[in-house]
Amino acid sequence: MTDPLPIPVVAQPVNGSARPPGSKSITNRALVCAALARGTSRLTGVLDSQDTRVMAAGLEALGIPLRADWAAGTVRVEGAAGTIPATSATIDCAASGTTMRFLAAACGLGHGSYRLDGTARMRQRPIGDLLEALRSLGVEARAESPGDCPPVVIRSEGIQGGTTCIRGETSSQFASGLALAAPCSRTGLAIEFEGRLVSLPYLAMTRQVMEAFGARCEVAGERSWKIPPTGYLGRDYAIEPDASAASYFAAAAAITGGSVRIEGLGRASLQGDVGFCDALTGMGCDVAWGDSQVTISGRAAHGIEIDMNAISDTVPTLAVVALFAAGPTRITNVAHVRDKETDRIGDLVRELRRLGADVEERHDGLTVWPAGSATPLHGAVLQTYDDHRMAMSLALAGLRVPGVSIADPRCVAKTFPGYWRHLAALAGFPDPTSEHG
Repeated sequence: MTDPLPIPVVAQPVNGSARPPGSKSITNRALVCAALARGTSRLTGVLDSQDTRVMAAGLEALGIPLRADWAAGTVRVEGAAGTIPATSATIDCAASGTTMRFLAAACGLGHGSYRLDGTARMRQRPIGDLLEALRSLGVEARAESPGDCPPVVIRSEGIQGGTTCIRGETSSQFASGLALAAPCSRTGLAIEFEGRLVSLPYLAMTRQVMEAFGARCEVAGERSWKIPPTGYLGRDYAIEPDASAASYFAAAAAITGGSVRIEGLGRASLQGDVGFCDALTGMGCDVAWGDSQVTISGRAAHGIEIDMNAISDTVPTLAVVALFAAGPTRITNVAHVRDKETDRIGDLVRELRRLGADVEERHDGLTVWPAGSATPLHGAVLQTYDDHRMAMSLALAGLRVPGVSIADPRCVAKTFPGYWRHLAALAGFPDPTSEHG
């Protein structure tokens, strides 16, 4: 699929059901816990994607034995009991932020020298806050690109433990990386959070996955965690479907006025991005929750003002929904998404304007005004900036707007290789990738 991928307009509302693949965020957290555990773990429901394969390869480079059946969604991990077997390693993190941040922290548990690198964009994504925290724990940690960006070099003789501070303004993954390593430090770790924290649900997810593998995390409000040196225990662990991926199917219903049932996710999900459905409720959709399913029905009738800090991965999705609602939608408190795979404010605004949309860009968000009869939306080849979420969300505009095509559609493989096939099946048109193989 080197050519832009055309998205067919649907002739009727999108109705049906979908089960997204396994959660990328949970998969990569569970892989780290299993790798550091005492004994063997068997993970099921594992996501097969670039990000998860990169994490698995990184753990193997650190000496962790893995046996993956990606087609079956299972990975068997022989845990290293809190150690890093390899004394040296070079890890290609590609475009995977979780791999870079989690394994940089995990390498602090090792006895040796480790280098982590990635794509050109990864070399623009700051990691200095995490490296500063590791240095406070006696780990030699430095970045080789300007602005404290990767490549990262870690030299360590293990993490004794103690107290460290971590800033959370750029990414919650810095704190998650430290927390995942903490149960395997010699004396345990107290983590103090400084500044404004972003994406708090992801920190809660980290804690819950850790506890599922036998660790303990004592929480004092939102500003302090105390993690004793319990280590992890190997176990069988089932990974739930990806809530961020589910947002695209929920949005398809909201944009077309249809009804979509998403299987495998309910209110009790570990993933904060199920809150995207609450945003759709605020826009006038009917959302019905079950124990392990949620159904989104009806059109997003009106815009909203919404702080999306807790569900920031779904900002592009909601912005596309807002194109078809009455009245403006104002998205706030998401300045940190400028440091994602691409600038998900500036680049998103650029692509929405390419469709003819009226969009205001702000430092911490954007406002989208719906198209009117005087300024209708029109087709365009939308750029994706090698960002999977830009591709998947912008494609949804093509369900209503003729002539929309998505450049570099292959980038969705980062977290959802089968996205185009799933979207086609749900929307009732032929798989658009079959002619663009």
